[in-house]
Amino acid sequence: MARTNLGEFEETILLMVAILDGEGYGVTISQALEEHTGRVVTFGTVHNTLIRLEEKGFVRSELGGATNERGGRRKRMFQITAYGSRTLREAQQLREELWRLVPPNALKLGGI
Repeated sequence: MARTNLGEFEETILLMVAILDGEGYGVTISQALEEHTGRVVTFGTVHNTLIRLEEKGFVRSELGGATNERGGRRKRMFQITAYGSRTLREAQQLREELWRLVPPNALKLGGI
């Protein structure tokens, strides 16, 4: 089976969806991203990435109930799919394999 490549930001957003375990929507995913990585991005960037991940089959979404705090609007809740989970595990395994190949002195301070 060919590996599916995720961009770094797509992988990070997919991890946030997994961390939130079905409780993630655009705002909470953006907040989790900032909390866990210190990275601040616009809601639109996160939303577009979520839509792209859904189109690729890595996540699925459904509309939650309407809330007064959102002016009666419904939240689009995201959940990782089995395909998304498998892809994240493959990415993790690849990274671990590559880190094991780095010679002990290759990352010393000062370098070239």
